[in-house]
Amino acid sequence: MIAINTITSTAVPLPLPNIDTDQIIPKQFLKRVERTGYGTFLFYDWRYDLDTPDHVEERKDFVLNKPEYKGSQILIAEKNFGCGSSREHAAWALNQYGFLAVIAPSFADIFFSNAGKNGIILAALTEDEVQRLLARCTADPQHKITINLEAQTVTDELGFSAHFEIDSFRKYCLLNGLDDIGLTLRHETELDNFESKHDAEFWQAPKLLKA
Repeated sequence: MIAINTITSTAVPLPLPNIDTDQIIPKQFLKRVERTGYGTFLFYDWRYDLDTPDHVEERKDFVLNKPEYKGSQILIAEKNFGCGSSREHAAWALNQYGFLAVIAPSFADIFFSNAGKNGIILAALTEDEVQRLLARCTADPQHKITINLEAQTVTDELGFSAHFEIDSFRKYCLLNGLDDIGLTLRHETELDNFESKHDAEFWQAPKLLKA
């Protein structure tokens, strides 16, 4: 997981409420054994024409398929983003597509936790603030937004400024690029010492049998 502090990027506007995890990453992709490659399947049913062979043809009217929004690291949506089942694959898909942050008025609780563990900043702003950003990014796909995690602010060059709340522990993890494994590895020396001591005290070599 990479460390994140300040993100300045164009943003993809997706003005829909209650976007659930089955839309973010449909259930058929949960059977994959890999933990990588999910970005291709993000918003699969919306991105691809399901009536074409192998579903490989992109829907030109869907925002992620529009060239002017390619490379955006911020997604903006409406309330209750990430509702539905608790699949962590939803956070994997967003992150592996390239999104480092999602702005919305509210997020589902389990998705909120999964996103933070997978390197995604979730900035909950008021509905009015979100609508203003959606309008600006829709009118001008090159409109850039800056998210400062340290200051917990969302700003743009047109004078927009808003503050968002984030749990101090999750903020620390995102700032330092620490997922659950990274948090554990901070204590690698102590763990190795404990393991060595434990083996020395409790491990016994098998006794050789006499002929």
